Amino acid sequence: MTPELRHLRYFVAVADETSFTRAAAGLHIAQQSLSQQITVLERTLGARLFERGARGARLTAVGELFLPEARAVLARADEAVATVGRAVRGEIGTVRLAFLTTTANYLLPPVVRAVRERFPDLAVTTAEASIAELVEGLREGRFDLAFTRPPLVAGLASRTLLTEEVCAVFPADHPLAGRSSVRLADLADEPWVLTPRSSWEPWHRSYDADFAAAGFTPRVVQRAATVQGLLGLVAAGVGVTRLTRSSHSLRRGGVAFVPLEGDVARTELVWAPGHDNPAVPKIVEVAVELAETTDLTEAG
Repeated sequence: MTPELRHLRYFVAVADETSFTRAAAGLHIAQQSLSQQITVLERTLGARLFERGARGARLTAVGELFLPEARAVLARADEAVATVGRAVRGEIGTVRLAFLTTTANYLLPPVVRAVRERFPDLAVTTAEASIAELVEGLREGRFDLAFTRPPLVAGLASRTLLTEEVCAVFPADHPLAGRSSVRLADLADEPWVLTPRSSWEPWHRSYDADFAAAGFTPRVVQRAATVQGLLGLVAAGVGVTRLTRSSHSLRRGGVAFVPLEGDVARTELVWAPGHDNPAVPKIVEVAVELAETTDLTEAG
């Protein structure tokens, strides 16, 4: 039979005190009960561990050999309990973090770096995903958190980390490329390049409302699935588009970003409530604190 942990603790206490009386007092149990439990341990092991006498309890040769082993087992048990406590507090484990390409350059590095500095035993794995993949992954538990932009869908929790300008993106030689700002209505006659409607319908419904408020329906001449694709089409002179200012980091040449008056976008940290990863609140706490004290559009 394998000894119980409590028997090992009793044994170590008696060995340290060399006295059943003092050990029982330290353990807050009756001396008779302690003596009985040590007897149970000795029977389990098939060996005497103590020589009992008027001067106290002295380890036998077997007891001397057993003592360091018992200490090691108890230390490992304490470590296991401490590990569980840290896991429950979200200080160790793994967090699966998804992100949109347009948030990667400026948002992902400072947040992941801050998490690793504060919680070095918390592993953060990252995955680039389309908005549809990101939302599905959160709902199905493949991702714990994600950096993305609204609108999303019901049932997800979020915290806004930053807001930034939305810009009209022109070919570098476009007549409006040198303006300090433009209105969306100024682009009514322009050819547009946009993402496919199938990429994320909630986004496109929001775009439809914006264009309707500006008094026109965009003439979409081509679509691209990625921001890099849109920027390439704009640089080639195919059409104009609208993107967040930070998207400029994905292409430095051939395009001009001009702020759209009154147009801003939010970047959010999003998760699915009810998933049991206890590290999620820790990541949210770090990211929100960083957003409040740092210009994240510059931190990456």
